[in-house]
This record gives sequence, structure tokens and C-alpha cells, in this order.
Amino acid sequence: MRGSLLASVLVCSTVLVADMPAVHADATAVSVLVTAQFSSRTSLKLSSQVLRFEVTSPDRPALAVIDFSAAARTRQDGEVVLTVQAIGTLAGPGGAADPETSLAFAGQGEGMLAGDLRPSAVSLAGRWIGSGLRTGRLTFALRSPAAGTYSLPVRLVLSTP
Repeated sequence: MRGSLLASVLVCSTVLVADMPAVHADATAVSVLVTAQFSSRTSLKLSSQVLRFEVTSPDRPALAVIDFSAAARTRQDGEVVLTVQAIGTLAGPGGAADPETSLAFAGQGEGMLAGDLRPSAVSLAGRWIGSGLRTGRLTFALRSPAAGTYSLPVRLVLSTP
């Protein structure tokens, strides 16, 4: 009886082991090349899109300020550009702007520039390299021989050319 019990255990264990999957299967290594392309992205927040000036004296320029927050995602050495453009004409006392009227701007903050704002022209206001968040200010100075209140809509554009 003892012999048949041992034979039964051996037969059962052989059947159980035969049904089990191979533990030491051959391993295969495969290389996969993954390419990801990320497009540039920009975000620009402005304190105003209209310049408002109060000219009190032709000897002193009237000031208007736009604060901004500019965020850009671009390639590591990618250029980020902020431009400003007057939309329409300067509205003030007497309608059309006097030929002696001038409008200049100066930027405050990293990468900010200064220049003149001319009708129908795009002016470079800031330039940076690489992604990031930049904050700054553009101060506009209006010189006019006529006292009064003036306004001018402007368009600021943040781009990654």
C-alpha cells in the first residue's frame, strides 16, 4: 500500500509540473524610438488696451502705463517677442492729432525696449530668449501742444517667431 501511495504522489506531481508554464523563458530586448514635438504657446495679460492721457501743459508729457504678464513656451533657444501697435488714431480735443504730437514708450523689466509709437506701424517693445514668465511695464509719453484728454487703443502681441 505504501508503494502505490508513493507512485500516486509521483504521478500527480509530474502531471502538475508538466502543466506549469516555463519559468525561464527567453527574454527579448527591443528599442523603441519616441519623438515628441511640442508647439510654442504664449499667454499675455494686460492691465489695459487703451492708453488714456491728460495733457495739462505742452512742456510736460502726459503718461499712460500698461502693466503686463507674458508667458511663453518655446524651444530652449527660441526667441519670444512683444510688439505694440496703435489701433486707429489718437482721439483728443479738436479731432485729428496735431503734427507736433509725438508718442514714445519705454519698457521696464528684463528684455524691455524703448521706441516711438507711429500710426499703422508695429514697434518692438520686448525680446527674450527661451520659455518663461516675464512681467513688466510699458510707459507711454504723449507730447502735444494742445491741452486736453486723449485716448488711443493699442494692440500688444506676444509671439514666438
